Amino acid sequence: MAAWENPVHQVALRGVRMDAQTRCAHYHSLIDVIALKHPCCATFYPCHLCHGELAGHEAMPWPADRFDEPAVLCGVCSALLSPAAYIEADSCPNCQALFNPGCKSHLHLYFEMETGA
Repeated sequence: MAAWENPVHQVALRGVRMDAQTRCAHYHSLIDVIALKHPCCATFYPCHLCHGELAGHEAMPWPADRFDEPAVLCGVCSALLSPAAYIEADSCPNCQALFNPGCKSHLHLYFEMETGA
């Protein structure tokens, strides 16, 4: 397991066999180009599996009351998005890089989501 920190994006960023656009050993298609900030360690990881392998602690989802703060990194252009903006987007608003639509099924792993109650 090789962890890599990428200083190009100028944020705390770690991943397992991560490339320069934040694709990792677990998710590495052409459209897997985001990393998510974890509030438990203030570090961006490409996925929950990378966090699990590298962080040494349990992941916490981004709090709902902080959805206006930057917590999503575009691995293509380094733009930072709020969870609210990311959830509504199909691509980066800065560089138009497409985001993997399958990531939407994992939102609950990264963000504190309302249960609808």
